[in-house]
Amino acid sequence: MAKGENQKLKMLYLVKIFTEYTDDQHSLTMQEIIKKLSSYDVSADRKTLYLDFEELEHFGLDIIKEKIGRNTYYHLGKRQFELPELKLLVDSVQAAKFITDKKSKALIKKLENLVSIYETRQLQRQVVISGRVKTPNKLIYNNVDTIYSAIADSKQISFHYFQWDLKGNPVLRHNGALYQVSPWCLMWDDEYYYLVAYDTEADKIKHYRVDKMKDLRVVETRREGQEAFKGFNMAKYSKAVFGMFGGEETCVTLECSNDKAGIIIDRFGKDVTLIPIDENTFCVHVDVIPSSQFLGWIMSLGAGIKITGPDKVVQQMQNEVKRLAEQYLK
Repeated sequence: MAKGENQKLKMLYLVKIFTEYTDDQHSLTMQEIIKKLSSYDVSADRKTLYLDFEELEHFGLDIIKEKIGRNTYYHLGKRQFELPELKLLVDSVQAAKFITDKKSKALIKKLENLVSIYETRQLQRQVVISGRVKTPNKLIYNNVDTIYSAIADSKQISFHYFQWDLKGNPVLRHNGALYQVSPWCLMWDDEYYYLVAYDTEADKIKHYRVDKMKDLRVVETRREGQEAFKGFNMAKYSKAVFGMFGGEETCVTLECSNDKAGIIIDRFGKDVTLIPIDENTFCVHVDVIPSSQFLGWIMSLGAGIKITGPDKVVQQMQNEVKRLAEQYLK
């Protein structure tokens, strides 16, 4: 048998065939594999293919052989990612607001390459990106990479920070002045990426939306804030802030009806202590930043939950209720 022009690529094409054209529901006979190799200008016979399969299995490919009637079928079994895992990743890419629409489609296309052409259709049926709120900031990937590099090298970063005006145009904050902070970690909250950093000038921990940063670069200044971040608990921090608005953390007491127990545990975790008041109600102490977003969250839960302490937070809620009444009861 004459050798094909791509004979040296035979093993690579075999991997391609098994990856793209077989899965647990789709197999190929030896003759079908030989035919597909021929389409890539690679010649093969049964005897050499048996040896090739053994080499691929030794390399780590899970090639499964199954006898059905008079024919023997082959397919790729275990893969690096299972189809349900890839579906979760596709859903995450679609839902992430910090990923642009164009980049979402590109990432999903790459994920499709990890399954067979038949399973790709199952992933494609999940792709419903159009119409979702996505960031227009195309630089977010570079921003994330730059931040991680700065953290790894223990360096500070500088950037411009912006907000949107009524016409949808970015407007620099602080009169266009550069922000310079010491990055410590990134967190994902409410489908946005946030940088958690130490502001030397303010001597406090702050957070910033990564998709609202521009002109981000690493500064050749050693990172600061070691003391501030000593014992820093990211999980506790993310539970304390609502809508990622800053402020002073406060221990707030809530009085709740028993049907609100699940909501409290979902938000603050199973370690929170629910203290019974009577058969129908309980109280709980939670560490939060009592921003307007936190007050709004309490209101959204309706009857059966109220803030009972401390007095300054109760007063905040009273002021907010009064403001809303004046705004809508005119």
